[in-house]
Amino acid sequence: MDGRGVLIVRNAQSGTAVIRSDPATTFAERLPGAVVHELAEGEDLAEVVAEAMKSDAAPDVLGIYGGDGSVSRMAHLARQHDRRLLAMPGGTFNHFVRALGVEGVDDAIDAYDADSAVAVGVVEATADAGEPVTVLNAVSIGAYPELIEERERRSSLGKWIGGAVATAVALRRAEPLTIVRDGRRARVWSVFVSVGRNDPDRVATMQRQETDAAVLDVRIHHARGSKVRAFASLAFGKRSAAVLRAIGLFPRDADIERLVVRELELQVRPEPGHPSVFVHDGELEERAPGGFTLRCVAVPRALTVFAPPGTPGAPSSPR
Repeated sequence: MDGRGVLIVRNAQSGTAVIRSDPATTFAERLPGAVVHELAEGEDLAEVVAEAMKSDAAPDVLGIYGGDGSVSRMAHLARQHDRRLLAMPGGTFNHFVRALGVEGVDDAIDAYDADSAVAVGVVEATADAGEPVTVLNAVSIGAYPELIEERERRSSLGKWIGGAVATAVALRRAEPLTIVRDGRRARVWSVFVSVGRNDPDRVATMQRQETDAAVLDVRIHHARGSKVRAFASLAFGKRSAAVLRAIGLFPRDADIERLVVRELELQVRPEPGHPSVFVHDGELEERAPGGFTLRCVAVPRALTVFAPPGTPGAPSSPR
């Protein structure tokens, strides 16, 4: 297939912390019929897609080249417009596409050429009375969103240096926050809500593990240990977590409450002077000071995404 009927939006602001080749040549050679739009700074992705859908040649496939935040926003639009998603890794971590076995742009285009697609589950997250957002990997409150908030305030330093400075500041300022679930109040360092069941040894479930995720896998880190352990729990690499566990910095199992549910509602109450925020797929969302209510619901088979043959739920061989 030459890409006719495909809209690809490139987010040039994604993945600036890593070096990778420009995909423009690949798009031109492998998808010459696709419409490629580079998202300008300040341009709204939803408006770009809405304009494309109004045209006489409305796209059949919505493609995105960007990081997890860009991919999740396009996934939301693909659901709204009932279109299939062509997700290509152009960010720093690319958790969602890697979970599908897509390591590079060519892998995604190979799946498109083979018409190999899979229906994936998502989570719909709603804060207070706002509109639900589509989540592909995880939602989090507590230590991780505060770290992201500190890092974004230092964006001029770059992702890695800004992240190091933000970690030091967030660690010094860290305090537990209060959540209320089913009438029960708890002081916690963090809560992670994963799309589908996740690695039982992790607290920070940044990357999904299942394709057709029909449940939420919730990790509640109760504030019984030190703030150092609270930040050590944010290690999402297996090796990093293993090292931290070996030297006694990882949270104790008794401090982590695990739930597998279809929906979850939390009242979130940060301490005075701390931001009222949550993160989904790396995207920071700010709420009114004083706290908010967060509701997460698992939605199975909510989105069709191109994925390599052999991905659970995809054809075992090209058509």
